[in-house]
Amino acid sequence: MGSDGAEREALAYDVVVVGGGPAGLATALHLVQQGGGAPPSVCVLEKGAAIGAHLLSGAVVDPLGLDELLPDWRQRAAPVGVPAGPEAFRYLTGRRAWTLPTPPQMDSHGHYVGSLGELGQWLAQVAEAAGVEIYPGFPAAEVLYDERGAVCGVATPDQGRQADGSPGPAFEPGVEIRARQTVLAEGAHGSLTQAVIRRFDLRREAQPQTYGLGLKELWEVPPERHEPGRVEHTVGWPLDTFTYGGGFLYHLDERRVAVGLVVGLDYENPYLSPFEELQRLKTHPAIRPLLEGGRRVGYGARLLPEGGWQSLPRLSFPGGVLVGDAAGFVNVPRIKGIHTALKSGMLAAEAVQAALAEGRGEADDLGQRVEQGWLRTELYPVRNIRPAFRWGLLPGLAYAAAETYLLRGRAPWTLGHEPDCRQLRPAARSRPIAYPEPDGRLTFDRLSSLLLAGTSHEEGQPCHLVLLDPEIPTRVNWAVYGGPETRYCPAAVYSYEPDAQGRQRLRIEAINCLHCKACEIKDPAQNIRWEVPQGGDGPGYQGM
Repeated sequence: MGSDGAEREALAYDVVVVGGGPAGLATALHLVQQGGGAPPSVCVLEKGAAIGAHLLSGAVVDPLGLDELLPDWRQRAAPVGVPAGPEAFRYLTGRRAWTLPTPPQMDSHGHYVGSLGELGQWLAQVAEAAGVEIYPGFPAAEVLYDERGAVCGVATPDQGRQADGSPGPAFEPGVEIRARQTVLAEGAHGSLTQAVIRRFDLRREAQPQTYGLGLKELWEVPPERHEPGRVEHTVGWPLDTFTYGGGFLYHLDERRVAVGLVVGLDYENPYLSPFEELQRLKTHPAIRPLLEGGRRVGYGARLLPEGGWQSLPRLSFPGGVLVGDAAGFVNVPRIKGIHTALKSGMLAAEAVQAALAEGRGEADDLGQRVEQGWLRTELYPVRNIRPAFRWGLLPGLAYAAAETYLLRGRAPWTLGHEPDCRQLRPAARSRPIAYPEPDGRLTFDRLSSLLLAGTSHEEGQPCHLVLLDPEIPTRVNWAVYGGPETRYCPAAVYSYEPDAQGRQRLRIEAINCLHCKACEIKDPAQNIRWEVPQGGDGPGYQGM
């Protein structure tokens, strides 16, 4: 029953998976793949209007996870893209590009350059053919608990509520999906994931999770400049030496090139705008010639968990498990997380299957399965590389080289993290950044970019970006930090305008939201709560 007394429809499954990305789909598919009797009933809930609508990655795909999940994926013609070919790693200054040796972690030999959205759509088709029920446009907005306090499923949001929260004329109560096990595969910083982590104190032995904001544009370039499979990574300009991040250029098929920038959300300068930094990156003499005369066809943004091995929470809780980016399974030095997401989903499926068979309420051996497999072998040795960059770019590169070639991941220490929201300096102690006006050919503004993201939200519903205290933006964010949400948001959701008394008040255009959740993480006062909007709302990425 809903909070206003409306009767909810209830469905029952053995397992409900929240999130239709690679981790969630791998979990669902592997659950029905395993032998040993009748497969469990499994459904996948996806908040996007279609599978792939909210998926975005570079993406260079390590096929290791696919090899284990679907060994015949090549015969099935999985859309992984084109084989990775020539690669380069370059340090940029304002006018020059210096080629550096490619770090071994970034070696793309045997990998593929493609679209995560297209791969997700294909995995969903395979999973449905195997017996998994998939429901796009059905976000999970609430965790359900049984009388013992264990998770027993999720509920979708009510549809048709008005802006004041009251039921509208077309009001429909949400649906309860009851399950013996609930798999949270929401991606980075999922709202239900955060609620469960708090309720069961899953981070009590882990470092805080930290994040990067990845921005990507998809371009069609002239055929003579296109090199299918080419992979380039950059560090340095346009970011300052104490802001972690880097650029990428991936040549896909059909004259498509993905150009993007990842910015660590532990940056200090409140005047920094990740979106504007991406626009500046494209003007570099080493990058501009590739894109000039081309056509931009896609834009999007998403979070990447960057905390590494030491930021993984406990993976199981009474009634469910965490997988993929929801837990933090990303190899940051490799800039890869698709193969680790797939593997984490497979291990979760095996742990959940064993718990169902044995009548256990918690798949509490999932952490042990991760410890004993190649996820630990890959993630543990590189755990210190990302946090070392808090000392600056050059010291970070030097430490990464020492870890790679001398310590080989065997350092007797583990570096820690601080939450990203604590890193901003006050505006009075920071240097403003003068970003050039967009030219509409190579560089663009955020509003025109949103047209390529296909994002939409039904008007009239309650705002899904909730201010816990509506006075804090004026009193803290604007007064102390100069309104940083107007710059770190990649979707032009936030702006300030004076009220009748001349005080700057925060304006929220939630209709623009790309669901990246950077605001909930970077807000210095932790005053923004991201809630799930109505089903099917948000970006509508194509080929991203």
